[in-house]
Formats: sequence, C-alpha cells, structure tokens
Amino acid sequence: MMTTPAERTGSAILALEALAVLLVTGWEIVALVTGDTDDAVSSIALIVLTAIGAVALAAFALAVWRGHSWGRSGGIVSQLLILAVALGAITGPTPSVSTALVTAIPAVIGLVALFLAARTAAARRGDDRS
Repeated sequence: MMTTPAERTGSAILALEALAVLLVTGWEIVALVTGDTDDAVSSIALIVLTAIGAVALAAFALAVWRGHSWGRSGGIVSQLLILAVALGAITGPTPSVSTALVTAIPAVIGLVALFLAARTAAARRGDDRS
C-alpha cells in the first residue's frame, strides 16, 4: 500500500517531534549529571517519562507511515497535547509568543495532515467494501 501525501506529512511531523522530545530527554540528562536539578528522583522520573513520550511519538510516526489507524489516533491526541503546551507558553507566568508559535505551527500542520490521512483511509476502506 502506498502512502498518501497526508500520511507522509503526518508521519514526518510526528518523527520530527519525536526527535525534538528525544533532544529534550538528552538535555534533562545533562542537567541531572551537571547537578542543575533540585531533586534527583523527580529529575529521573521526568527523564523516563520524556523518553517514553519520544518512543510513543516515534511509534505513532511509523504506524502512520504504514497506514495503521492507531498511529493516526495517537498522533492526533499528541498534536492536541502539543497545542495545549503552546497555549501554556503564551498564558503562563512568562509568556513567550515565539515559543508558542514554534510549538503550535508544526502541531497544527500535523493535526490537519492526520485528519486528512484519516479521511483518505476511510475512503480507501469504502472503496474496498464496494
């Protein structure tokens, strides 16, 4: 089965987000090793959770590329969570519009691509039943 442009775009966005979250995991590890944390146990827990998030995003990217519906579902939820983070970036104690935009723009593109991929998959299923 060939992937559609929407599936390729959604998969690429998810893969780039997985890479970004993996880089954040590395940054957290460096902060732990250099002593730039207040609580080592909390820092380790955050590193583990961040790494799990990176693995999940990578799995969603691969699943979308392969046309699996669970990848699209997980990807859509991920994009909505990323949009919530972007909203927090402009409404928090130190608002940053640039951070919000850098976070939100790929998430919106990914969300649209994943919705289009879901529509395409539904249309394919409809053709298969005919």
